[in-house]
Amino acid sequence: MKKNIFLSFLLLLFVSISVGLAQPDIDRTPKLKNPYKEGESLTYEGKYKRFGFSFSIAEMTFTVSKLPENENYFVKSEARSKGTLTKLFNFKFFQLYKSTVDPDKLQILETTKRDEQGERIRDSKAEFNYENKKVTYVETDPKDATRPPRVVASTIETNTQDIVSGVYLLRSVPLSVGKTIMVPVSDSGLVYDVPVRITARERIKSILGKKWCWRIEPDVFGEGKFIEQKGSLTIWVTDDEERIPVRAELETRLGDVRIKLKRMNKATLKAPDEKNKAMNKN
Repeated sequence: MKKNIFLSFLLLLFVSISVGLAQPDIDRTPKLKNPYKEGESLTYEGKYKRFGFSFSIAEMTFTVSKLPENENYFVKSEARSKGTLTKLFNFKFFQLYKSTVDPDKLQILETTKRDEQGERIRDSKAEFNYENKKVTYVETDPKDATRPPRVVASTIETNTQDIVSGVYLLRSVPLSVGKTIMVPVSDSGLVYDVPVRITARERIKSILGKKWCWRIEPDVFGEGKFIEQKGSLTIWVTDDEERIPVRAELETRLGDVRIKLKRMNKATLKAPDEKNKAMNKN
């Protein structure tokens, strides 16, 4: 399966911890708080570095809302090329994920995706059926109606997440140095078990100031893994209530990528309804 390597890097920045706990030294049924904050928006910038040169290549934004018809969480994730990658190399990409999440069980229900890489465009939908323990992925080519859809189905467990919902469950799992966590992540109909190690607690400077952060190292590179090439990925998330991913570093044979939090808009509290207003006056 062909992947946009830079986009995969940006997405994998966050897919480091979900509810898939499989190690004997970790509580297998941890009590999770709700990590979805309606109205919150996080924006990241990715820079490519090689031979002493560094330039911007991409920007990615995550936004959380609720669907009015059923109260499911709706996470919109956009990644697009920018800067030198577009101007100098004349290469553009755009990827839009729309993830629907059950607000009670915090399970991914559906993922739709728009993937544009140069002239190549693909639309896809993944539907998660936990009763049948199956994810079904259907990909189509909107530029060629005669092209048959690509269909992939895989077995899932109740704790399987898509590549975006893993972003938010990151905030729910207890962390400590030395822990190893197994993360089941579904992408394009396939399911990957990603071992994740929490290797240190360090002070990291970001737009949020200088904060203590967990250093996390997902094992995503190598034969049969999410990215089938040599490389390494390190992520830093804040050691506080919010658990914000603030920085990541990727090293590959193609060069290095540095990703940093650029903007953060916190969730806004909704005004109480008329009934609550009346109660508050009493």
